[in-house]
Amino acid sequence: MEKDNKIAIMETFYSLQGEGLHSGRAAYFIRTAGCPVRCEWCDVKESWEATGYPRLTPMQIVESIPADVNLAVITGGEPLIWQVGELNMLLRKRGIRTHVETSGCMRIKKEEWDWVCVSPKRNKLPLPETLLAADELKVVISSLDDFAWAEENAARVSEACVLLLQPQWEERDTVMPLICDYVKKNPKWR
Repeated sequence: MEKDNKIAIMETFYSLQGEGLHSGRAAYFIRTAGCPVRCEWCDVKESWEATGYPRLTPMQIVESIPADVNLAVITGGEPLIWQVGELNMLLRKRGIRTHVETSGCMRIKKEEWDWVCVSPKRNKLPLPETLLAADELKVVISSLDDFAWAEENAARVSEACVLLLQPQWEERDTVMPLICDYVKKNPKWR
C-alpha cells in the first residue's frame, strides 16, 4: 500500500510576512487545514477542520508556486499534523527557503526547516523537543498571566532563539502598553 503524502490545503498566497522576526519579507504562504489546538483567539478558525479542502501532493503544491518566490511559510491550522518532509525537500530543491509556524504540539525535524517559529498554546502544550528546535518563540499576550507563560516557554528554548511578544489582536489597546513596559525591563524580549 502506498503511503498517502497528500496535504489538506486551505489556501496559498504570495504576500508579505506580517509578524515575527521576518516581518516585511516577501513570502509565499501555504496554509494547511486541520488543527488539534483550536485556541480561542485563532484568527483563522476556518483552518481547524481539514475536510472540505483540497488534498494536494507536495509536487502539486510546489508546481503552483510562482517562479520568483524564494521564501515559503508553511502555516495553518497546525502544519505539522501533515507529512511535510517531501514538501520541504521539493521547496529547497527549487531554492526556496522554508519556514514553519507551529504551536509546537507536534514533533519536528529541525534539519528539514530553515526557520522554525513556535507559538505555544496552553490548551495543547508544546513538546520539549519542538521548543528546542525553535529559532523564534512568539508568545501571544492577552493578559498579565501570559508574561509568566512566556517566561516558562523561554526557559525551554535554546539560547539562540529569538524571543517575541505579540499582542492578542482584540486586546491590543490594553496589552500593548504592558508589552512595552515588559520589554523595557526584560530586553531579551522583543
